[in-house]
Amino acid sequence: MSNKRKNPTSENNLNASVCELLLEIAEYERNVNRNVHKYNAYRNAASTLAKHPKKITSGSEAKKLKGVGSKIGDKIDEYIKTGEMGKVKKIRADDTNVAINLLARVSGIGPAKARELINDGITTIEDLRKNQDKLNHHQIIGLKYFEDFELRIPRDEIKLIEKQLKEHIGEFDSKYLVTICGSYRRGAKSSGDVDALLTHPSYTSESSKCPSLLSKVTQVLKDHGLVTDTLSQGDSKFMGVCHLMEGLPHRRLDIRLLPHDQYYCGILYFTGSDMFNKAMRQHALDKGFTLNEYCIRPVGSTGVPGEALPVSCERDIFDYIDYDYKEPHERNA
Repeated sequence: MSNKRKNPTSENNLNASVCELLLEIAEYERNVNRNVHKYNAYRNAASTLAKHPKKITSGSEAKKLKGVGSKIGDKIDEYIKTGEMGKVKKIRADDTNVAINLLARVSGIGPAKARELINDGITTIEDLRKNQDKLNHHQIIGLKYFEDFELRIPRDEIKLIEKQLKEHIGEFDSKYLVTICGSYRRGAKSSGDVDALLTHPSYTSESSKCPSLLSKVTQVLKDHGLVTDTLSQGDSKFMGVCHLMEGLPHRRLDIRLLPHDQYYCGILYFTGSDMFNKAMRQHALDKGFTLNEYCIRPVGSTGVPGEALPVSCERDIFDYIDYDYKEPHERNA
C-alpha cells in the first residue's frame, strides 16, 4: 500500500486506480531501490493523470501527456488491457518490499532505517510498537500518531488551524506574518499536512540567526495546546504535531522561519506546484533572471547573478520577469 497522505492526486480523479498503482511503484523505487529519479518520474506521471479531465483509455493516449514517459505508458497500457501491472505484482509478492514500504510510512523512518528494522525481525507496525527502544524521538512520535498521520486533512480543518495559528501568534507579537502554503494555498479540498511559513521584520537575510523568534512562537502554541508534540526543532524549522480538539486526529505541522526580505519568494516556492515552479524558473532564466526560494536576481552579461531585487509581495516577482500573475489556485499545473 502507498501512503495516501502525500499522494499527489486530485479530487474527482477519473484515473485514480492507475494513479494508485503508479504511486505504489514510486514508493518501491524510493524505499527499496533508492532511486529518486524513478520515484519522481512515477509521482509526476500520477500527478498528471490525476489532473487529466478524461479517463485514459490506452497507453499511447497517456504518453501524449506531459510527464508520462514511454515505459510508464506501457505499464498503463498493460493495466488497461489486463487489469494488472506486472511490476506491482512482483513488488507485492516480496515480503521485504512490502515491509520496507510499510515501515517507511512512519514519520522519521527512512529506507535505511526500515531495512535495519527488518533485519532485526521487525516487519509490521505492531512489531514496531513492541520494539520502541530501537527508535529515536521523532520515530516514536511518528509511530504514536501513525494512523492519524495517514489521514488527509480536510480544508475546513486547516482553515481552523490557520485561524488559531494567526490568533495565538498575533496576540503574542502582531508583527509576525504567517502563511500556510502547499496544496492548501492552491485551493485543495484536502492536504497531507500543514506547512506554515513565518517571518518577522526584525529578521532579514543580513541578520545573524534568530533562533528565539521561532522557539518563542512554538512555545506560545504549546501553551495554548495547539502544538502537542515536537518532532524536531532548529533555528529556522519546526516539525511537530498539532491538535485542534477532542474527536479530531492529530496532524503534522511544519513551521519554517524565513528572513523578512525573502518571505515572498519563499511563499511562491512553497506554494508550488513543483511543475509551476519549474516553468516559472525557466521563464525567469529566459528573461535574464535567476529565481529560487530565497530571492530573484538579474543575470548580467557575464552570466553572474547580481544583487537580490527587493520583493514586497508575490506580484513583484511576476512583474520582474514579465510573467502573467497567477492566483495560487491557478498554480496547479
